[in-house]
Amino acid sequence: MSAHIEIIPLGVAVKVVFNGVVVAESRRALVMHEGGHAPVHYFPGADVRMEHLNPTAHHSHCPHKGDASYWTLTVGGLSAENAVWSYQDPLEAVAAIKDHMAFYAEKVDAIEETE
Repeated sequence: MSAHIEIIPLGVAVKVVFNGVVVAESRRALVMHEGGHAPVHYFPGADVRMEHLNPTAHHSHCPHKGDASYWTLTVGGLSAENAVWSYQDPLEAVAAIKDHMAFYAEKVDAIEETE
């Protein structure tokens, strides 16, 4: 049985703040709604400040989305390990999130939608 997953364009600007710094900001973000989980914002990689990310050896597998890679987020000496993830080669059903990155809300200061 597959999970019900819906991916929609957010339609407004959204930003991620970590240690007081905006580390991602986009008007092109997608929102994934997956049964039983809080909605997740996926940012185009081009809208993420990659200078604050370092890849980690951590990986995970989701039978509905594929294999995820992770990054540690570091700003001003403060780090959040495996705070960012991406499905670099997602399964066909969620192909829209290819080249997008997501942030764990509990590991950043804020994920804020703005007009």
